[in-house]
Amino acid sequence: MRRTSLVCLPFAGAGASFFHPWAALTDGNPRIVALQLPGREWRLSEDPYRNVAQAVAGLLPAAGGQIAPGDRVAVFGHSLGAVLAYELAHALVAHTGADVARLVVSGSPDPWTPRARRATGLPDDEFLLRVKEFAGYGHEALADPDMRELILPTLRADVEMHENYTPATDRPLPVPITAVRGTGDDLVTAEQTARWARATSAGFTRAEVEGGHMYIAEDPGSLLRLIDDELAR
Repeated sequence: MRRTSLVCLPFAGAGASFFHPWAALTDGNPRIVALQLPGREWRLSEDPYRNVAQAVAGLLPAAGGQIAPGDRVAVFGHSLGAVLAYELAHALVAHTGADVARLVVSGSPDPWTPRARRATGLPDDEFLLRVKEFAGYGHEALADPDMRELILPTLRADVEMHENYTPATDRPLPVPITAVRGTGDDLVTAEQTARWARATSAGFTRAEVEGGHMYIAEDPGSLLRLIDDELAR
């Protein structure tokens, strides 16, 4: 059976380490390729991106360099990561010889639906409350003043990047898309998830996994089993 590299893009404020435990759940197929955005973890000293197009241009060489020769490719992202994954899949198809087999987007409206309420520009306390409302949970590190000071600039940049995002093209992606939603997601509706069908010319499926907006933090195994089933189509 041919192996798949699953390229994973983080949600706002997260780093590549979020995906590292997933490798133990897949037995190496798919092989988890977790891309690291600047402004966090081992890239903490670098300025974070504030624009999706710039982020994808910066991530493309890293993605190409980490995909194992001969592997087919699936691209995954949740929330902010979903639009990064969508744009990266376009870039992989257009600029590399990667065999992109599927895009899996999670916890996100389609690329043409802007967020109704915004957090960008709010004072710190209001900003964090709004982000907690959007995410459906609060990261415990933000309760520590020193950690909050360290994390906040990158989180602000991520949120700005997400809220100002517009698609680079209206051209459908020639790759099948699976759009996933938590059954109890209060932020993204089933109808919004279904609108991802417009983004592909190669087949679309919509799926739900038990949990809320951040179901991927609660039960990644269910998502990985779903991705495995989709890749077996």
